[in-house]
Amino acid sequence: MATAEQIKALIRNHFSDNSEQFVTIALQIAAHEARQGHTEMAHEIRKLIDKAKSRPTVITRLPVELSGLIFTEEPQIPLSALVLNEDMKSRIERIIIEFRQQNKLKRYGLLHRRKILFTGAPGTGKTMTAKVLATELSQPLHTIQIDRLVTKFMGETSAKLRQIFDLIREIPGVYLFDEFDAIGSERSLENDVGEMRRVLTAFLQFIENDNSDNLIIAATNNLRLLDRALFRRFDDVINYELPGQEERSLLIANLLGAFIDKRFPLEKAAAAASGLSHAEIDRACRDAMKSAVLENKNRISINNLTKVLNERHTAYQGREV
Repeated sequence: MATAEQIKALIRNHFSDNSEQFVTIALQIAAHEARQGHTEMAHEIRKLIDKAKSRPTVITRLPVELSGLIFTEEPQIPLSALVLNEDMKSRIERIIIEFRQQNKLKRYGLLHRRKILFTGAPGTGKTMTAKVLATELSQPLHTIQIDRLVTKFMGETSAKLRQIFDLIREIPGVYLFDEFDAIGSERSLENDVGEMRRVLTAFLQFIENDNSDNLIIAATNNLRLLDRALFRRFDDVINYELPGQEERSLLIANLLGAFIDKRFPLEKAAAAASGLSHAEIDRACRDAMKSAVLENKNRISINNLTKVLNERHTAYQGREV
């Protein structure tokens, strides 16, 4: 039978609408039941989870020449799953509130925030925030595949970009231009080519003239590469940083769930995770959980977690911050 801590964690995540962590705890319970020899129960739990997760992912119907350029999904990641400081979270909440009440704003001649630039180091939550926004706004997330957008043929990239903005006017959703610096680089860079300058100029014109109600997000890891003319085209610029001590503690507690109890030294674990991104901490916690499952353990020790966190530090040693 599931432990008391697992049951409490399951209930807690259900009422906080944290579906991702709810599934993680449910899988932990299935593993626990399997270890107790209750294989049929474990199989039933996994079957229920697989059925719930089998919601199909679709590709937006595009003209043949744009096939594969936009990947569409329907994320289910609530705002409660986003671990950011209070200032950052309030800015995300403001985007959601303005979108939901856009008609009220329009009656006063005002427009909701809908052109947003996310900047920051890899793994700090930019893409996840786009998924959270799509979830909270009950919109599909359309991710533009930048690597497929940029081609070597003169004028082709700008033509595809025009078609994408035509789609933005026609098809509802949250639109994410990830790795945006590939087309948004400073036009004065010495290694730039004339074609990419034309592409950036086209993007500036398209985004400025876009008057749809859809949310457009551009995300980049390299703020310093972006052309200065971009910034005034966005309603908000949100910079993501590595998680602080409080955010690291909350992230570790959320991820490990029933694998830890009240005596687990979260402060010590958060200190060991200092300098790591949200994504790196996530992977380290999942590595620790996998080790515990394979060793038939119900709890993760601080030593085991510190070990995998140190592995992440070592793996990224010497990286540019």
